[in-house]
Amino acid sequence: MESSDTSIGRATLLIVVSALSFGSISVLTVLTTSAGVPLLTTMAWRYVLGAVLLGAVIHIRRISSIPRQRIIQLLLIGGIGQALITYLSLHALEYIPVGPLAFLFYTYPAWVALLAAVRRTEKLTPVRVLALMLALTGVTIMIGAPTERLNPIGVTLALASALLYSAYLPALAHVQENIPALLSTFLLIVGAAISFVIAALFAGELFVPRGTAVWSNIFMLSLVSTVIAFASLIRGLSVLGPVRTAIIATVEPFFTAMLGALVLANQFGMATLIGGILIAAAVLVIEWSSAQAIATA
Repeated sequence: MESSDTSIGRATLLIVVSALSFGSISVLTVLTTSAGVPLLTTMAWRYVLGAVLLGAVIHIRRISSIPRQRIIQLLLIGGIGQALITYLSLHALEYIPVGPLAFLFYTYPAWVALLAAVRRTEKLTPVRVLALMLALTGVTIMIGAPTERLNPIGVTLALASALLYSAYLPALAHVQENIPALLSTFLLIVGAAISFVIAALFAGELFVPRGTAVWSNIFMLSLVSTVIAFASLIRGLSVLGPVRTAIIATVEPFFTAMLGALVLANQFGMATLIGGILIAAAVLVIEWSSAQAIATA
């Protein structure tokens, strides 16, 4: 794992880019499904086109140099882990509103930190606890903690998706180790594409959408929210590890709120701004602690 100040700064930037890219998923998906394209169809084309785009710029033959076990693991992480996280989150929306769902899902940095502490793979230092508290407080202020009585099924599904994602990050960090980031990304996307194509086929929803606007949104989902998002995540994750990555990635809901205000005319209030400032402070604390660790090493 790289340890220079420059590499950590670059990795932090990559995780921010990844979070911003993932943050566009909600808006682009809403635009696509509002045009009459089912969610499974949208996701199937998102990952299929993403695999095609990435496959066109990498040397696919280099995959033969990756151990077969690692290839299978990456395909399974993409095909099962990613698909299951998406399914649990979407299914939870049948029982609870999107606000409480987002609040419950973004508890995952805490679960990542606790899991790493239990497994003794990363220390839960006071500085990391401070950054974690800043990030979670920022998300809470931005999204708003649930005040009404929530359906326990929806809460269970939302927390299950958060817990699954907290296991997904360290598993991905381990499996993609010493494998070129773009090759890992390609295998991850292919695995997800296979799962969503099969799911769309079984649901009778796999078809070719029509309309330039629809395909523009699907293309952006594939390029920005998939290829750029996963490639940046994997590269940054390999340097920072799951805990720092999870805390920095909490910038995602702030960007989603900004994009929603610009594209969907959603409200962007003071709570969102204050939450964003606290999340930015958490990122700065993580960056500062990393720089201090290097300086004293």
